[in-house]
Amino acid sequence: MDEPKNKSGNIVLIGFMGSGKSSIARELNSRTGNDIIDLDDEIVRLKGMSISDIFDRYGEEYFRDTEESILTLLDTQKNIILSCGGGTVLREKNVLLMRQIGCVVYLTAGPETILKRVKDSDSRPILNGNMNVEYIKKLLDERQSAYLTAAEVIISTDNKTVSEICGEILQSVS
Repeated sequence: MDEPKNKSGNIVLIGFMGSGKSSIARELNSRTGNDIIDLDDEIVRLKGMSISDIFDRYGEEYFRDTEESILTLLDTQKNIILSCGGGTVLREKNVLLMRQIGCVVYLTAGPETILKRVKDSDSRPILNGNMNVEYIKKLLDERQSAYLTAAEVIISTDNKTVSEICGEILQSVS
């Protein structure tokens, strides 16, 4: 009998902002009962300030250090759905930690889909002042190899329902 891909029962969601990680995490939670841990929410809770404020006051490096610290604490958790920030994969150490935590699922979306999903948000410091398809495509291209390196499963979210995406994920990780 084949060994399951995901012995811990954990699913780690990665992808660019607006790829659907939060929506998918909520639906996976309702289907599996696994707790959701949103890495960005944990950082906000731990630091007592918004992500935009953290970036403004301390910079991206400090933010990435905080991500790494939290990931280190999660590697013993079981039956969780971990939703990671769009740039978490930019550090090789984070990728190793995510793979220790669970099965890493890369949710993809095209730049047009992403813009449609994030255009009304002001909590995306990386996009502030650059809320357009061209800039999103540039960032996606820059991060693509990091996402692909981290991914154990790749699921496109374009033109699919949350339910369809979750069905694909659950089939892929079992």
